[in-house]
Amino acid sequence: MAIAERQTELDLDALVRPDRVHRRLYTDPAIFDAEMRLIFERTWVFIGHETEIPRPGDYMLVQLINESIIVVKGRDGVVRAFFNVCRHRGTRICTEERGHFSGSIQCPYHAWTYGLDGQLIAARYMQQTKGFDKRDYPLHAVALAEWEGFLFLNLALESEPFEHAFAPLIGKFRAWHMPELRAARRIEYDVQANWKLLVQNYSECYHCSLIHPALARLSPPTSGRNDLFKGPFLGGYMTMNDAVDSMTIDGRTARPPLGEVAGAELNRVYYYSLFPNMLLSLHPDYVMAHTLWPLAIDRTHIVCEWFFDPVTMARPGFDPSDAIEFWDLTNRQDWRVCELSQLGISSIAYTPGPYAQAEGLLHAFDQDYLRVMGET
Repeated sequence: MAIAERQTELDLDALVRPDRVHRRLYTDPAIFDAEMRLIFERTWVFIGHETEIPRPGDYMLVQLINESIIVVKGRDGVVRAFFNVCRHRGTRICTEERGHFSGSIQCPYHAWTYGLDGQLIAARYMQQTKGFDKRDYPLHAVALAEWEGFLFLNLALESEPFEHAFAPLIGKFRAWHMPELRAARRIEYDVQANWKLLVQNYSECYHCSLIHPALARLSPPTSGRNDLFKGPFLGGYMTMNDAVDSMTIDGRTARPPLGEVAGAELNRVYYYSLFPNMLLSLHPDYVMAHTLWPLAIDRTHIVCEWFFDPVTMARPGFDPSDAIEFWDLTNRQDWRVCELSQLGISSIAYTPGPYAQAEGLLHAFDQDYLRVMGET
């Protein structure tokens, strides 16, 4: 069971001009509420990496819109997701964000107990209730999928099969061996800007020479080439200068390439936005992933993680700080300018100008966003 589909009375004709998106899409709380219903309740949403729950019984709670979801690794090694709601009288079962179940999941109210697969295995004194059958009361499941080690949830009553939704990406990044990678660091940010501004900022380098001088010294801002430029997945690669090994503080790295990355890939960094809330960057020697959690029309919580080859991580002297410090600096520069954009768009004087040629992916994002928002 999943939450029921709901309709919206969002009037797109009143919001959208022929060539641009109206300011209300970034400032009106009613739009934010509609996005939660039409996007975050209906599409595959990125929630984290499977290594966050490495052992059978490990779990994490995910707050997706108004829903609390238990994501747990079963005895069989399979990761599953369930609404954090007891089937007896609806009590919230878990309150700790992370933890470990010692073989079962028990409600704190009346001790109804579930297996790690969600099946009800014990219900005190319910054998005295005529017609009661434990098989009729498993935890309500949430659709969950794993892709390249990353986990995605879909709350829709009838979700689009993940393999169909993610078809353009299946197998695309095989050379990086991403399922084998492990996180070395996580940094979280609270940004006073609309989530769409963050995706759009990530999707263009028109601003890079002005906002990111350190990045521009390593990778020419005009070097971008897109290979996904329509639909929910957008992006491509940028090249690094000849003397640059990696996107680090000094442009150097002692780390070997990931997996089977070789040839031209050694001189490229790939940047993709995965609608609605994942920003994925693939470097020759590490992978970086941003998770966007919209909190309000003008506020977004961001989790940024850096992933490396575990063999490389185990070597003496492994130090990922060269990559982490570089992107933490770049992130903060981006978040600041996105906050300035939010402030400007909120002005009654704001009228949007045309996109530059280098901002083609922003137009593509707008079109797909409007397509999804128009579905009821």
